[in-house]
Amino acid sequence: MTASTHRSDAPAVRAHTREELARGTFDLLVIGGGILGTSVAWTATQAGLRVAMVDAGDFAGATSSASSKLVHGGLRYLQTGNVRLVAENHKERRSLASDVAPHLVNHRPFLVPIYSGGPHGAAKMGAGVFLYSALSAFGDGMGRLLSPLQAKRLAPGLRTEGLKSVAAYSDHQMNDSRMAVMTVRAAADAGAVVLNHAEVLGLRTTRGRVTGADLRDRVNGEDFGIDARLVLNATGPWVDHLRRLEDPAAAPSVRLSKGAHLVLRTPDPWRAALTIPVDKYRVSFAIPWEGHLLLGTTDEAFEGDPADVGVVPSDVDQILGEAALGIDAPYLDRDRMTYSFAGLRVLPGGPGDTSSAKRETVVSQGRGGMLSVAGGKWTTYRHIGRAVLEELRKVSAVPLSEDMADPLRTVPLPGLASPDAVTQRLIIDREPGTRLDPLVARHLASHYGSLAMDLAAMVRAEPELGERIHPDGPDIWAQVVFARDREWAVTVDDALRRRTTVTVRGLDTAEVRERTKALLEA
Repeated sequence: MTASTHRSDAPAVRAHTREELARGTFDLLVIGGGILGTSVAWTATQAGLRVAMVDAGDFAGATSSASSKLVHGGLRYLQTGNVRLVAENHKERRSLASDVAPHLVNHRPFLVPIYSGGPHGAAKMGAGVFLYSALSAFGDGMGRLLSPLQAKRLAPGLRTEGLKSVAAYSDHQMNDSRMAVMTVRAAADAGAVVLNHAEVLGLRTTRGRVTGADLRDRVNGEDFGIDARLVLNATGPWVDHLRRLEDPAAAPSVRLSKGAHLVLRTPDPWRAALTIPVDKYRVSFAIPWEGHLLLGTTDEAFEGDPADVGVVPSDVDQILGEAALGIDAPYLDRDRMTYSFAGLRVLPGGPGDTSSAKRETVVSQGRGGMLSVAGGKWTTYRHIGRAVLEELRKVSAVPLSEDMADPLRTVPLPGLASPDAVTQRLIIDREPGTRLDPLVARHLASHYGSLAMDLAAMVRAEPELGERIHPDGPDIWAQVVFARDREWAVTVDDALRRRTTVTVRGLDTAEVRERTKALLEA
C-alpha cells in the first residue's frame, strides 16, 4: 500500500480551524482536551455557547488515556461508607452503558478472591457485593459467592492455593482513548471548534481579566490567538502551571498521584476480571482488555514534571507482586508484557496519603477570572461536565447564563448502535470475496459503533485499506486514514496508541510506524 494513494487534506483543515479559532469572540475557551475539557466543551456546546477547545498535545494524550479503563460504581468506596457516591456512580455507569455509549462501554463480570489469612472474610465480602448490586437496583444481576472451580472457568489464571471462596459482581469497562475521541467528535458535531497539538504561549488579558490565549500550532509552527469571554483551565496535571500564567504568585491547588499499569498477553481468554485485595483498603485489578490482561494500578505521590511520568522498574515489580496475590505465576511472566503506561491523578491539596485523598473535582477562580477545574474520573465525566456548566452560570462578571439553554439530559455519543448488529452487517454487507474477517468486523463495531460502516465503505472503495496493520492484531489501515481525516490524528502515536489498539498490543514495529507516518503525511 502506498501512502500517495490516500491524499490528506488535513493541513487545509487545520488552517481552516485556526482561522475559525481566531474569528470573533468565543463564549468559552477550554484549555485542555482530556476527560474534563472534552466533557465541558460537549456540555457547554449543547447549552448553546460558542466553545473553543485546544490541547498542547493530543486529545486525551496524557492521563485521560492512562486510566484503568473502568466505568464502575467503585466497590472499594463501600469500605469507607460512601454509599451515596456508589449509588451515583452506578446510575451514571448504567446510563453510559445503555443510552450514551453502549457501543463503547461493555459489561464485565468481576471476581474478588478470598484467601485464608486475607484481609476480608467470605461473609463480609458476600454482603459487600450484594449491597453493591442492590445499589445498582440489581440491573446487572445479583452479587453472589462462587466456588473456586466456577471462578477458575471465568478467570483461568486465578490462583487457587488457599482460596476459600470468590465474590462475584458486575461492572463495565471501555477503551478510554476511543471514548475521548468520540466525545471530542460529539462536541465538534454540536458546534465546538477544536484543535489538538496547539500550545498556549500566554494568556490574553483585558483590564486585568483573562480574555483569551495566544497559541502556537505545534504541527507547522504558526502562531495564532483566541479571544473568549471566559477561559476554563482544564489541563489536568498542568493545572497549576496555567494558573501561574494568570497569577505568578498562585499557590499550588492540587497534588499528583501516579498510577501505572501493565498490559500482558494471556494464553487463555479471560471472561471475568479480578479485583484482588492487597490490604484492607487497596485493591489491584487484573482486567481482560483488548484480548490482553491489564494489571494495576499503583498510587504514589508524584512531585516531578508531569511530562516525565512513566513506568519505572519498581512499578513493574509492585504491580506483578500485587497481581501474584491472586494470579498464578506463569501468567505473570515479564516476557508476556506488551506495553506499560502511567498517568497522574489530580487530587485536592492537603495532608495524608494520596491513596486516602478524595477523588473529587475541584473548581476555583483566579484573580484574573479564569476558572480552573481539576480531578474527576471517566465514570462520572458527563456529570462533571454538567457540574462545571452550573459553575459557569454563576460567574457574575461574565453573564453567560442568559445565553445558555438547558442541555438535554441524555445525548448519545456518535456511532450509537448495538455492536452485535453492526458486526452482523459488516460481515454480510460486502461483495463476495471481499468480506471483512469476523474478528476485524467485531473490533470495528465495538470501537466505532455505526461509524464502522464508514470504514467499511472506505475498504470497498480501496480494498488495500482492509489489510491488517499487523497480522497479529485486528486493526486495519482504513482506521489510520479515518483517524487522520476524521479524528484529528497528527502523530504516529495519535494513530497507533489512541485511535487504534496497535501500540497496546505491542505491534507498533518500526515498519508499522514508518507506514503509518507516511499515511499521516500523505
